[in-house]
Amino acid sequence: MREAQHIPELATDPNSAFPDPEQCHHPDGLLAWGGDLSPPRLMNAYSEGIFPWYEPGSPILWWSPDPRAVFVPSVCMPSRRLVRTLGQPGWRVSVDAEFSAVISACAEPRSAKPGTWITTAMKEAYLALHQLGVAHSIEVWFDDDLVGGLYGVSLGRVFFAESKFHRRTDASKIALAYLMVLMRRWSFLLVDCQIPNPHLMRLGAQMMPRQSFRQRIRTGLTDQPSHPHHRPGQWLNDCPDLRTIDWPSQRLVKSD
Repeated sequence: MREAQHIPELATDPNSAFPDPEQCHHPDGLLAWGGDLSPPRLMNAYSEGIFPWYEPGSPILWWSPDPRAVFVPSVCMPSRRLVRTLGQPGWRVSVDAEFSAVISACAEPRSAKPGTWITTAMKEAYLALHQLGVAHSIEVWFDDDLVGGLYGVSLGRVFFAESKFHRRTDASKIALAYLMVLMRRWSFLLVDCQIPNPHLMRLGAQMMPRQSFRQRIRTGLTDQPSHPHHRPGQWLNDCPDLRTIDWPSQRLVKSD
């Protein structure tokens, strides 16, 4: 019989240290519980490769899975089918224009899963990070309707994607493709997508050992060029119009 593992409770001080993820032996990467969702706590967590995820009614749970699912912007390109979709009229992308609407849409129950893990407390926490210029959103529009998007946390040269949604076919894929354009343009090293699933792997996600992932975070936090988007602030500038992007012709991901 497998011995039950002790999962430590976090201290009340939001600036207190997390347990060392390299010493986490939980099969799913459950590292700790408790604490709060204050901006200092969340930023400390992401800088160590840790993220919160918990069901409504349970304590806050903190995770650092091994291995980690990531996108490497330099090699993650859209499929030819998606490039054809991007060439159709009606599509438009904005950045940091409707963060609240994006996170609210991500929190809506999905048809296969009636509940949601994006609780009111989670929404308020990431809205606070957005106001600090740390959390960002990509919005995808068709004509005048918000039809897709994603949001996440940016620290240094690493983007930690949290959730995405779509109300029109390919809308969330367009959000991801546009994010990769920004990441390459701004010399980001990684886009974290936390836990793998078949959909993410088809889009080009890779598996990275936790130790390597955390080393990339340290590099991204310390070895930063002087680009303004490596520091907190709104991503309203230097974001190309969707129609002006020269989408790569090579197909480096599987068909979606």
